Amino acid sequence: MCQNMSGLSTAEVEFRKKAGLSNESVDSSTKTVAQIIRSNVVTYYNLIFLIITILLIVVGSFRDLTFLPIIIANMLIGIIQELRSKKILDDLTILNTPKITVRRNGSDQEVLADELVQDDVITLSAGGQIPADALVLSGNITVNEALITGEADEIVKKEGDSLFSGSFVISGECMAKLEKVGKDSYISGLMLQATQTKEGEQSEMIRALNRLVQTVGVIILPIGAILFLQQYFFSGATMKDSVTGMVAAILGMIPEGLYLLASVAMVVSVMRLGKQKVLIHDMKCIETLARVNVLCVDKTGTITVPEMEVAQFILAKDQSLAAKEKEQEADQQSEYRNQTAEEEKNKVARLLSDCVRALPCDNATMEALQQYFTEPMENSAEKIVPFSSATKYSGVVLAGKAYVVGAPEFVLRQDYAAVRGTIEVFLEKGYRVLVFAEYEGNLDGKELTENADPIAFILLNNAIREGAMDTFRYFSKRGVEVKVISGDNPVTVSEIAKKAGIRHAEKQVDAETLKTVDAVRKAAKKYTVFGRVTPEQKRLLVQTLKEQGKTVAMTGDGVNDILALKDADCSIAMASGSEAASQVAQLVLLDNDFNKMPSVVMEGRRVVNNIGRTASLYLVKNIFSMLLAVFSMLFLIDYPLEPSQVSLISVFTIGIPSFFLALEQNRNQIHGHFLTNVLIQALPAGITDFIVVSGLVIFCREFGVEKECVSTSCTILIAVVGFMILYHIAKPMTTPHAILIAAMVIGWLFCMLFFSELFAITAVTGKCAMLMIVFAVITEPVFRYLIQLVEAVQKWGRKLKF
Repeated sequence: MCQNMSGLSTAEVEFRKKAGLSNESVDSSTKTVAQIIRSNVVTYYNLIFLIITILLIVVGSFRDLTFLPIIIANMLIGIIQELRSKKILDDLTILNTPKITVRRNGSDQEVLADELVQDDVITLSAGGQIPADALVLSGNITVNEALITGEADEIVKKEGDSLFSGSFVISGECMAKLEKVGKDSYISGLMLQATQTKEGEQSEMIRALNRLVQTVGVIILPIGAILFLQQYFFSGATMKDSVTGMVAAILGMIPEGLYLLASVAMVVSVMRLGKQKVLIHDMKCIETLARVNVLCVDKTGTITVPEMEVAQFILAKDQSLAAKEKEQEADQQSEYRNQTAEEEKNKVARLLSDCVRALPCDNATMEALQQYFTEPMENSAEKIVPFSSATKYSGVVLAGKAYVVGAPEFVLRQDYAAVRGTIEVFLEKGYRVLVFAEYEGNLDGKELTENADPIAFILLNNAIREGAMDTFRYFSKRGVEVKVISGDNPVTVSEIAKKAGIRHAEKQVDAETLKTVDAVRKAAKKYTVFGRVTPEQKRLLVQTLKEQGKTVAMTGDGVNDILALKDADCSIAMASGSEAASQVAQLVLLDNDFNKMPSVVMEGRRVVNNIGRTASLYLVKNIFSMLLAVFSMLFLIDYPLEPSQVSLISVFTIGIPSFFLALEQNRNQIHGHFLTNVLIQALPAGITDFIVVSGLVIFCREFGVEKECVSTSCTILIAVVGFMILYHIAKPMTTPHAILIAAMVIGWLFCMLFFSELFAITAVTGKCAMLMIVFAVITEPVFRYLIQLVEAVQKWGRKLKF
């Protein structure tokens, strides 16, 4: 195929950009500024706030518009925080966006994927993602189109074949010409779509909050309408009083700051992690990782550093190797004295140099081999077969003979038993062993079927990551089970896992022996270390663990990890690994430091625990207001509170404290379901509020207390209960918590005294004051006994497995 290999000129590139033929993505992994503003302003609850604002203005109750500054402040906080988070995410994404080697003006240069244009000539190599639809000009590559077709098969692409955007290069190298870019490509924007949260894929906490907010949103309208009709038509209240009573009830039932609080807490976490060089592609993974109880890790890049090195290579014919290696522990002599093999060893080294230097440097193993075998090439390769994770070998044809380098079990096949003893000695030392063999068949990139005569064994190793032992010890103490899933020999992986301090690392299995799905399911429960795992088996192991009710996190840095990463509850990639893994993962460690994982988990726990306890503050108000509204309708009583009074209570007992509590440190382990935990904390307080307030209203009505006095006394009583609840939720009572509660009490008293008219606070009569004191006294025991009752019901439910 005759093609122009010099690439486009600068003028041709600019012409295509102006013509709209650039590879700019259609979608972005973050919201635009307009989308952020719209999502914070145009909401269902803001529509309700607009309607009740108009109603209050129509009836002339301007004093009750005090909730507006709070709503506006909530919107501004949400917008500002999301914009700040967007900037950090966009900056990190640019740092992590893959660069493509493109030929322009006759020379190669690196540009971002979205800077490519139609007809650009690019170079593709293993681990890279194909940025646009293209045509192979020269070379051969093996690609994985799993993200497009759903099939994990590796497909060989040669000169003249088409490449689809979004697929990944497994092995080999080629030059390709871009045919369809940007919105015209087969899967437009797949690279960025892989970083977005799929519709409906939300964390438990966000799902629970959505259900709560939606349920309340449906309930408040009919309750508000019925309450207005009851007060205006049946209780004989004025239009103004009926509207203000309805508005007060609705304001009490709307969790106006709850969803904002959750959103702000999440984006603040993204910003905090961003400063630690942790890129979050999907915010739900912050919560998910905090709930993880199984962590699946690969050996290379996670337990060990990704860089490999050749320790030594030995001739296969030396049958005394095993004995010598065993003697090494006692004798401490590391050099072999077999001088007769030196000349042959040099000859094999030269042959190995010819083979490995002919192969593409498309993985860490080949890079280590090429760094070790550096003899000048004596023979040119007649044919090459790049490494495949499915066949576990790479091959070269030199001077009419076929040579392969790969995993001994796959290369030697039925002859492996003859050298098993020799190899296992080195595996027990933690080495990874490759065999260099002459192959009697035809190299076609498929599984080997003919005999392979071993020539030499190559020993490689990786150093354990600094701090890895502390990281795995951290997870072990917190009940997180670690599973090591690797493509390497299980004995080698097990030995390395032991050195890294992973519990039960001696429980290892060769995935080659797991022939059925049922065998994999049983092994998932029994073993800790899985060796010789294929990409499809990695995926099956993750799926099996999830089916067992586990919350699974998967770390990976290679193309062979993609399928498992996509299926895990939380996926983590190292930025130094393949571009494919980084794009698919929900979380990317930009500085490749796996030891950051504990801090990421702590961030998740902080978010979930803090939002849980602050959400209960909002739910207390919702439960109380709903019960009080129903009570008012049933007993034909005017709603006792005014909108301005509800705003005053909400600010100092819920709004301000919730933001402080939501953003502080919290390392407690997460237990139970989010919504259940929130309801358990909120129910006693909400019911306490309702009991004491409704009781006060009934007594005041019987004793003929004026409506204004009732409103003021109810406001004071609810505030007292609110501060009790805040004290209960803020435990343990640290100095900052004590200062926070004291500041809120002082702020509330200040507004009561100096802005009494604004918040409809009036002087109370002696009769009303005595009733208020009586109900204030009974508040504490009612609250305490209700907590005990809810806890008893919860224990009873656990016994019955409700």
